[in-house]
Amino acid sequence: MSSYFTDLAQQYIGGEWRTGKGSWDIIDFNPYDGEKLASITTATVDEVDEAYRAAAAAQKEWAATNAYTRRAVFERALRIVEDREAEITEVIIAELGGTHLKAAFELHLAKEFLRESIQLALRPEGKILPSPVDGKENRLYRVPVGVVGVISPFNFPFLLSIKSVAPALALGNAVVLKPHQNTPIAGGTLVAKIFEEAGLPGGLLNVLITDIAEIGDAFLEHPIPKVISFTGSDKVGRHVATVCASLFKRSVLELGGNSALVVLDDADIDYAVDAAVFSRYVHQGQVCMAANRVLVDRSIADEFTEKFVAKVESLKVGDPRDPQTIIGPVINSAQATAVSGAVEQAIAEGATALVHGTTTDNLVAPSILTDVPAGSALLQQEVFGPVAFLIPFDGEEEAVRIVNDTPYGLSGAVHTGDIERGVAFAQQIDTGMFHVNDGTVHDEPLVPFGGEKHSGIGRLNGETTTEAFTTQKWISVQHGRSRFPF
Repeated sequence: MSSYFTDLAQQYIGGEWRTGKGSWDIIDFNPYDGEKLASITTATVDEVDEAYRAAAAAQKEWAATNAYTRRAVFERALRIVEDREAEITEVIIAELGGTHLKAAFELHLAKEFLRESIQLALRPEGKILPSPVDGKENRLYRVPVGVVGVISPFNFPFLLSIKSVAPALALGNAVVLKPHQNTPIAGGTLVAKIFEEAGLPGGLLNVLITDIAEIGDAFLEHPIPKVISFTGSDKVGRHVATVCASLFKRSVLELGGNSALVVLDDADIDYAVDAAVFSRYVHQGQVCMAANRVLVDRSIADEFTEKFVAKVESLKVGDPRDPQTIIGPVINSAQATAVSGAVEQAIAEGATALVHGTTTDNLVAPSILTDVPAGSALLQQEVFGPVAFLIPFDGEEEAVRIVNDTPYGLSGAVHTGDIERGVAFAQQIDTGMFHVNDGTVHDEPLVPFGGEKHSGIGRLNGETTTEAFTTQKWISVQHGRSRFPF
């Protein structure tokens, strides 16, 4: 087992590794076999304050540092990740039950976002704007917000911490990171260790392993952070948004989804099956962009269903350490209970289980449900596990109505033999992202990522990341003398 689980089972505050001051420990378990990986004493409210103060103290000098000097830190961080891919893979498999396939997917994207951060350090540009006042020069500067609070989730913890932490730092900010308590190493202290070794000055990145039972809303309410970047459920996201708004803080919220993959009557059925299986079952379905719902034109539904069922039944369920495993464990017993409960609820409501997966500890085998009643609450919500709802439809108009009939609007996909037909379909869907002839699970460093409706507020990636973690400042210079009315 990686030494990371012993060496990094601490708080990281002000450039120092130390034991938390809380009265209880967060226990980090392997979700597959229940092995205890680490025991970490929680950080307290006082340590939240210390972390934010350390960040604020370090930030001014960092913002004034030459951007080319800042850039070198991210170049080194990328090399460290590349050199330690095998070790980081081991952490992802052990701590969150990710398969080898999933770990490779997460690491690939994490490296892409680090490469983007290298460029981001040099990207902010100012402007000189015209003025109606003679002799006035309007300078518009883009400056760091100061300190950013980042809260990352358990499903892609390494990637989704890097995705906010690295750009925020590259743009001249300091960061306090609170990873999910189920993934404190992959989502937290491992990231800190990488940047420490890359030469990031102490205090600029702080990691707090704690729980709201210990700190309440202190992480959100502290007066120092100006932006909170949160990735997680819409229920918690609503609370984060409310607290931030009441304190005039900016929040960037990447929340849940209930995406649909739509197969039109002229689609390549074999290809659509492959896309649908990946989009629903990658990382046990614990992906915000996952295709909860698979919609198929009734004219091809029988052929699609037969092939979809066959492929899902072929997925190997088991030990994520086995490179052949496709479906590993969900993150914990509560999640396993919730997912299996959703399957039983659907069946009780009249749904037919084309595949009825069993649950053993945290291993939840795939299920496929059809004939779910149109009014079922299950079709409105995010099921964070390996369960697909297969829904036939009659014509595009009905498909559009069904896809949009959800409070979420994150991602989606449509399969068709006519690309422009697909684009026209995509334009009718209320989502932040939609893909033609592909899966629903995508993230790229330059393309704005985010959702509509309950799927979030704001965007990350590319120029939108710069907007999220910087602000604009107007400085005017009057050449000559102004005239005042009195």
